[in-house]
Amino acid sequence: MSDVYRVFGSEMSPYSIKVRSYFRYKEIPHEWCEGQGEEAKKFQKLPLVPVVATPEGDGLQDSTPIIEKMEAKFPEPATQPDDPTLAFLSALLEDFGDEWGNKWMFHYRWARPADQDSAAARLVRSNMPGLSDEQYAGMEKMIKERMVPRVWFVGSNEGTAPQIESSFHEIVAQLDAHLAKRPFLFGSRPAFADFALWGQIYNAWTDPTCKDIIEGSAPNVVSWIQRMLSPKAEGGFETWEALAPTLLPILQDHVGGLYAPWMVANAAAIENSEEEYSLEVRTGTWTQKPQKYHARALAKIREKYAAVADKTALDPILENAGCQAMLQG
Repeated sequence: MSDVYRVFGSEMSPYSIKVRSYFRYKEIPHEWCEGQGEEAKKFQKLPLVPVVATPEGDGLQDSTPIIEKMEAKFPEPATQPDDPTLAFLSALLEDFGDEWGNKWMFHYRWARPADQDSAAARLVRSNMPGLSDEQYAGMEKMIKERMVPRVWFVGSNEGTAPQIESSFHEIVAQLDAHLAKRPFLFGSRPAFADFALWGQIYNAWTDPTCKDIIEGSAPNVVSWIQRMLSPKAEGGFETWEALAPTLLPILQDHVGGLYAPWMVANAAAIENSEEEYSLEVRTGTWTQKPQKYHARALAKIREKYAAVADKTALDPILENAGCQAMLQG
């Protein structure tokens, strides 16, 4: 039996490259398999990537459970701080990256003709090699017709689009300030938060509009993007006191100000069988159709919060960031 894992995914999937970057960091023997062909389907319960085929022949899906399972099996180099406060904040930022960060990437990818053309061409040519130019043109047109209307899935609409774009500009500037003094979000080695948030921002950076935004204003983010393609531990994790001056504003503005109230409202809409819901967030009125997956994600992050035995240091940070109510349930 081979001891090599197979990671089936797409370069254009934030969750796929999140898992690939993690496997590279851990130096877990693996093969990257672009696309989700017939071989991938053998290991999928849902037709989504990434899916990891284990040496034992099992299939693993969903990026966070994949990483958590691998972390238990390959504990070194450590990817979570020993400090339970920092470990939870990393998990919270990981969930934020997966759930809210996807709004930036998906919205920008399908919002403007230049990005639509770029994305459709890369999707078709990576999954369907060998077609004629005419066939490629037809497939690219079909992809755009299918994907552009689906921006509703991440809550992008006429009212929310300016909020998504303004929050992206803000997070890029704040990350650039935070990464000016450290190679990764929590210090000198990547944490769970890095893999998730980077997956979204890297994918945004591969599209023309976001590439111009990032490269035109955030050199430290560009370096982080490149570093996370194959990250290495360069030292340890920092203390909260060292991280707080530039990490707390990110928690306040984006996690507490946007993601936390949105997650609570989404869960309430699911519970009440609402077809659409609206709430006030930091950037204005947010209106969206509810998503069951986000409600499950909220339940999981609440479980992780409940599992923190000593919350003495954690709770004041969460209160200051505006996240406490979300986690209390």
